[in-house]
Amino acid sequence: METTVTRFPLEELVKLPSFYYPVVSWDGTQVAYYSDQSGRMEIWVQDLESGAAKQVSRGQVPAAIHGSFIWDRAGTTIIFPRDEGGNEQHDLWSLDIASGEAQRITDAPGQEIPVEVSPDDSEIAFISTRNGQLNLFVTKRDGSDTRQVTFFDNPVWSAVWSPDGRQIAFTSNESPDPHNVDIFLVSAAGGEARRIYSDGEGTQDEVIAWSPDGASLVINSDASGVNRAGLLDLESGSVRWFGAEGIEETATGISRNGRLMLALRNREASMRPVVYDIANGAERVLSLPSGTVQMPLDAAFGLDDRAIVVRYSSDTERPALLRYDLESSEGRVLLAPEYGSIDPAVFVPAEDVYYPSFDGLRIHALLYRPHDIPEGERAPAVVMPHGGPTWQYFHGFDPYVQFLVNDGYVVLAPNVRGSTGYGVEFRDMARHDWGGADLQDIVAGRDYLAALPFVDPDRIAVFGGSYGGFMTYIAVTKAPEKWKAGVAWVGVSDLPAMYEESMPHYKHFLEEQMGSPTENAALWRDRSAANFADRTTAKLLIVHGINDPRCPISQARIFRDRLLAAGKQEGRDFEYVELGEEGHGSTDREQRLRAFRLVGDFLGRNL
Repeated sequence: METTVTRFPLEELVKLPSFYYPVVSWDGTQVAYYSDQSGRMEIWVQDLESGAAKQVSRGQVPAAIHGSFIWDRAGTTIIFPRDEGGNEQHDLWSLDIASGEAQRITDAPGQEIPVEVSPDDSEIAFISTRNGQLNLFVTKRDGSDTRQVTFFDNPVWSAVWSPDGRQIAFTSNESPDPHNVDIFLVSAAGGEARRIYSDGEGTQDEVIAWSPDGASLVINSDASGVNRAGLLDLESGSVRWFGAEGIEETATGISRNGRLMLALRNREASMRPVVYDIANGAERVLSLPSGTVQMPLDAAFGLDDRAIVVRYSSDTERPALLRYDLESSEGRVLLAPEYGSIDPAVFVPAEDVYYPSFDGLRIHALLYRPHDIPEGERAPAVVMPHGGPTWQYFHGFDPYVQFLVNDGYVVLAPNVRGSTGYGVEFRDMARHDWGGADLQDIVAGRDYLAALPFVDPDRIAVFGGSYGGFMTYIAVTKAPEKWKAGVAWVGVSDLPAMYEESMPHYKHFLEEQMGSPTENAALWRDRSAANFADRTTAKLLIVHGINDPRCPISQARIFRDRLLAAGKQEGRDFEYVELGEEGHGSTDREQRLRAFRLVGDFLGRNL
């Protein structure tokens, strides 16, 4: 008897309006975001008091978004990154809010990411690979007089301008340990950078914001074993830490009057906003419904520090943009999610489950099951390793999961070792071991599913993108007997080949995660699934964008060629799809719909 599930139209789900990267203006009166509510991705601006929204751009921003934008200080202009076909080789453009006109600011090879506009509104700080490694640059608003401010061999990850405009604090590393991250200060005019904070070799310390008086920096550090928010006094070098020890929190900003700090608390796969009174350290956990603020930077002060703006969702609720009034403790929806003809009751909530891995380590996962699996029936299932690896699954709306559950699949979304949200020790367990113990966590998740009375143990697939794609390749080659099917989406199959093609900051990341490609050459070979392609027995779908700069298209082509060399036949043993004009995933409606259909059709035929 075929499993019956409540269904919704796939095309309607994918084409429901979405929004991304909300950013509050400097004066706290407006919020801008990318949205495809007009049918194409555009920049919209919304007034935080009245709620009135307007579309500002008219086709000038990329159809597929791979990076956020910044406001100028006056609140009249937005500086956004623009690439071609998802290649992430961004130049900087300015968008006038009043006229909707866009002008190119920079035109250089490499990747350029806007950081912040100077306090006098005359210059833009950005990080760029134009001269090799990701470093800090400053340019006039029209793109003239560009100067390189830092000259580090390791990447510059973030930067903030001092209130007087004279200095820039930034996050980077000058240690030989690629895992180390410290906080530095440099003159905005250029000159020698000096390290101003490190909580010890190998810790990751990050600058977030300046206090309005310029005397302190809001920072994050993982030195205690979890990420904690603090206030660094620049004169004494001392730090006041906020929150309780052992509770993972990430600071996102400071109020305009310098009285409040905003952080996000990461517990049990949920992000919750916490506001701290800087004078006495008192905390206030905001009473949002059960769910998660979806991204670490998607929460900011607005309305002259009287409110915060958050992007919020839950397992069964699509993202909404909320204004939370700090005086009344009431939330007001600025941008409500749309559902079309779909009844949100058909979406499935996640169950928090735990299962032991091969070594007894307890793995937390989100389990989704279709509403109406008939008693005695067994449904097919999918294990979904996440990207990263330093990322995690949250109790937030996941359209891929809901689509799969709607099609009758039980889905397990595990936060295996290497994931964030469970402390530094857990996060670093996958370092120098990609495809080792973390793969065994995935296999243990598969075995957990197979033991459930409503899952068919002979119909289980693995499906992941980016690092999840790497895990898919490794799973079907190193544990081939465990899977009936696999979907490798923009994945990594050959680590040495990827290293050779990568931009300098991606090379740095690979070294930080897997050690030196020469000193650890044997490990890199052993964790490259392309070397074991002949072992595959599961039906495999390989999907990759031709413009992907993070996991190049060659990664898919190498694995395909190894399959063919091993006597596997395309169309019988595996399916292979290259996506034109697409990079490392896409936010474009039509491209996402194509992706959903590819996966749904493949799993429907093979599970």
